[in-house]
Amino acid sequence: MQQNTPASPAGAAAIQDAGSATCPHTGKWALCSVENRLRQAGFVAKKTEGKPIRRPGFSVEPVVYKLGSGRLEVFIYADEAAMERDVAKIDTLTVAPAGVASPWDGTPVLVRSGNLAAVLVTENQSQIERLTLALTAGAPQPGSPR
Repeated sequence: MQQNTPASPAGAAAIQDAGSATCPHTGKWALCSVENRLRQAGFVAKKTEGKPIRRPGFSVEPVVYKLGSGRLEVFIYADEAAMERDVAKIDTLTVAPAGVASPWDGTPVLVRSGNLAAVLVTENQSQIERLTLALTAGAPQPGSPR
């Protein structure tokens, strides 16, 4: 005879967190944690496809998203030190190396957090603020619920 036992709260939490199991909380940014954070902040981010692009001053290729009328380029590094080495050589207003013309199609905003650098190109001040708050809150930490 089979018994119907109610799911325990721990069991319910395990079901809710099943999606996050594929995106480990290590304290470092991963692409899945960036996408989760964007979703939590209310963004509808659409990853663009196409050939990889290189940006002057960045040693890693970005993953590019369309955010409404804006464009977000996310650079994920192996660690914070690698990100800081690149950003140290970049003029943070033009988001390009000193003496190099800005490669952006508008006014870029640089956001840094741990092993991540992101460049948002938009004129929407609300988007800039929301993105900055979402990313500078930091990557998901070990043991955090989401």
